[in-house]
Amino acid sequence: MCLKEIFDLQRRAATLIAILFLALMATTCGAQEQREVLDKPTPVYPEIARHMNLTGTVKIRATIGPDGRVKRVDVIGGHPLLTDAAVDAVKRWKYAPGKAETEVGLEFHFHP
Repeated sequence: MCLKEIFDLQRRAATLIAILFLALMATTCGAQEQREVLDKPTPVYPEIARHMNLTGTVKIRATIGPDGRVKRVDVIGGHPLLTDAAVDAVKRWKYAPGKAETEVGLEFHFHP
């Protein structure tokens, strides 16, 4: 085998590995199950934010367990005075039971 043939084989192998990796990622990302929200209390607008006339958006990522309860809430962004209210509300949300854990992205828009 000459050097050129070896490089061609390596290039083909790398291309095949990249294609398989992308196909696996597409399958994994698309497998997220949709969950129906059964109970979703709305966040309470904080009184101090109301006095400050504070508006804003809070972005959250929540992990829902198979039993439909929220297991974890991570704040992605938002004003600290508003994030606590959104997190407290999402922790009380209830989803329909599912086969596995599910992650959802949520946004809350606060305005007086």
